[in-house]
Amino acid sequence: MAEPWFDPNHFGAWYGAIAGGGGGTLCGIVGAMGGTLAPRGIGRRWILGLMYGLVVAGIAQLTFGIYALAVGQPYGVWYGPVLGGTVMTIVVGVLIPVVRWRYREAEERRVEAAGLRKSLA
Repeated sequence: MAEPWFDPNHFGAWYGAIAGGGGGTLCGIVGAMGGTLAPRGIGRRWILGLMYGLVVAGIAQLTFGIYALAVGQPYGVWYGPVLGGTVMTIVVGVLIPVVRWRYREAEERRVEAAGLRKSLA
């Protein structure tokens, strides 16, 4: 086993608190904003941008964790990044097409309403 990069107990606790708690909260806030704003057609660019950014952050965590596992780091060093990166990448990655679809529905409703207004005028 390689020399640990960090103290496994402290790193695991701090990583879980900061990346798990903070990252999970951030993902929840972005998801709630997407679920609220997408049906209204508001904020498409920055909501989807935040979601893509979260997927990239999840992939970075997962890459770090897999590399730590591959070089023989202890469980406390690689487990948190692998778990957090996997969850963040999968959950946010799966929801991106759903949010895009909701924005597309909102745009179609807007175009249909504009056409209806023109036909009544």
